[in-house]
Amino acid sequence: MKTRFAIAIASVFALTAAGMARADDSSDLKAKFDALQKQMEEVKAQLDQVMKKQKEEQEKQAAAPAGGGAVPFLKKKEGDPVTFITPGGEITLYGNLDVSLDDTTKGISGMVSPQHGDSPLGRVGWMAALSTNLSYIGVRGFQKIDPALNFVYQLETQIDITATAGTVNTNSNSDSIVKGALTSRNSFIGLANKEWGAFKFGKTDAPYKNSTARMDPFNAMIGTYSVIMGNTGGDNRVEFGTRLDKSIWYESPNWQGITFNALYSPSQNRSLDDSNIASGESSCSGGNIPGSGALPPACNDGSFGTAYSASVSFEHGPLYATVAYEMHKNVNRSSDVPTSPPGDPNDIGDERAWKIGVQYKLPTNTTVSAIYEDMQRNIPAYLEFQNERTRKGTWLAVTQKLTEMDNVSVGWAHAGGSPGDPGQHNTPGGFNPDNQANMLTAALKHNMNKATLVYFDWALTLNHRDAHYDLGAGGRGVTTDCHDGTVLAAPDAANGSFTTFSGPKCWAGGRLQGFSIGMDYKF
Repeated sequence: MKTRFAIAIASVFALTAAGMARADDSSDLKAKFDALQKQMEEVKAQLDQVMKKQKEEQEKQAAAPAGGGAVPFLKKKEGDPVTFITPGGEITLYGNLDVSLDDTTKGISGMVSPQHGDSPLGRVGWMAALSTNLSYIGVRGFQKIDPALNFVYQLETQIDITATAGTVNTNSNSDSIVKGALTSRNSFIGLANKEWGAFKFGKTDAPYKNSTARMDPFNAMIGTYSVIMGNTGGDNRVEFGTRLDKSIWYESPNWQGITFNALYSPSQNRSLDDSNIASGESSCSGGNIPGSGALPPACNDGSFGTAYSASVSFEHGPLYATVAYEMHKNVNRSSDVPTSPPGDPNDIGDERAWKIGVQYKLPTNTTVSAIYEDMQRNIPAYLEFQNERTRKGTWLAVTQKLTEMDNVSVGWAHAGGSPGDPGQHNTPGGFNPDNQANMLTAALKHNMNKATLVYFDWALTLNHRDAHYDLGAGGRGVTTDCHDGTVLAAPDAANGSFTTFSGPKCWAGGRLQGFSIGMDYKF
């Protein structure tokens, strides 16, 4: 720009000099100088205008984002969450890290089986363990499609801190799913609108589970309410408090304190009795692989077809109330009657559950939660002698805020009796078993800051003679159950593809107890 100005000035001087050479008098010289001054002012004005436009263009380019959006890509958003602004949306990194030191006992030492005359093998008394509990990391976000509609997404995976990630291989359960793999937990894509809610596709904790999750102050600890609530058989698989794969679900907005959620998960099973692994899956529906626990090699230990789940909740001030329902179609439990392998083909039936929960926060900073639950399994009448899945359950929890940083919680769960029992290693099974159970839990939590807390937890599960409820179901890396140290049965060459059924051995009537101290960090 300076070069153009110099050329213009030089040109003016050259023209002026030529004119002066031809000037005859002083009046002509004065006129030439006046013309020169006028031309210089015009050139200066043009130069100022050009430089102003150039400065405006530079400021505009400096303010423009990379890629042409409204803001720079991945600009940090102010606030506590690890959130970044993207062109037309946001993305958030979040997670939960929890590790505890546990000391638990199965409470079956010294038992003798009336049927077999033997006793539990291995370490069945107190044993210390480090456990990773409900730890995960994920990203979620949204991108605007138009001012009223967002594309939403979430990708979440389990994090194993105290153990190496891999498949489940124990003497009581084997699973091909790697829970520490990418997107092993709640992951989805969908569309969301503030007016009508959200439709999502992927895998998620079912509405039945989410509806009362806030009522369990011991979530992922020993003594969590999942030991009994939603847990039909008493083992570490929580049938009606779980994550459902291959699902589509709807989440409503908040309508004057009322919310509604509904989920549908198609069977995708080419077998009429759901004994195959569903299409697109790597494990049986219900959480194991064919032959897990030394059973016949098929999905016949709780594999189900299509699943439905829904909940309605109401919240106003200190009151929260919810009603939830879930159904699993054609649940295959033919391995419960292994008299003629692979079991009774008629032991396939729908399983459903409903519950009502109420939570209220008193002016004394005391929060009281209560749940009543009813679970049913529909099978032919002649198979009711082994039906341990039809029963009722109750939960009561109280949390008292002590200081701004401390609170204490106590809980009590009760499992009602069932019409039948398939029998365990030390129980005969049959009609009207004594398989009720009670669980007591207490925990003290201290918040070190908004994100970090430490806790001390105690739990006791009191099984009646025929019951085998565990300690720590649902989300813990280390669980305490009814099984002793008997090795897993090997394939039986004389019987082809079936197994000897010599192990593992589940001992009913245990008095399971444990202490746990841990630390949890959320971000």
